[in-house]
Amino acid sequence: MAQLITIHLEHLRFFAGHGLYAEEKKTGNAFEMSLSVSFPKEDGVISKLEDTLNYAEVYGLVKEEMQYPRELLETFLTELAGRLKDRFPEISALKMSLYKLTVPIESFAGRVGVELEQRF
Repeated sequence: MAQLITIHLEHLRFFAGHGLYAEEKKTGNAFEMSLSVSFPKEDGVISKLEDTLNYAEVYGLVKEEMQYPRELLETFLTELAGRLKDRFPEISALKMSLYKLTVPIESFAGRVGVELEQRF
């Protein structure tokens, strides 16, 4: 019977130019992202990096994608999901959340975010 392994990267911090408004695009913003990536694994002990997903490579791909601004967080997450699946075809499911830490809404206290969950 196959096992399901999930790799978690949580509370990743980035500074990027995502945003709908000109000021956001110009000054950038702080973002926090968490993601979980799952893949099936046949029974047995994982003893080599080749038997799992390299979370450093997953992080590198996320970091690279953060450098390309999108107007909507939804756009970023859906495009990132496709890039992750292309790079790691063994992925069977993923869950990602992306939060904008400074929101361009007067007197707003908090953060806003988007979550994407996808099964392949």
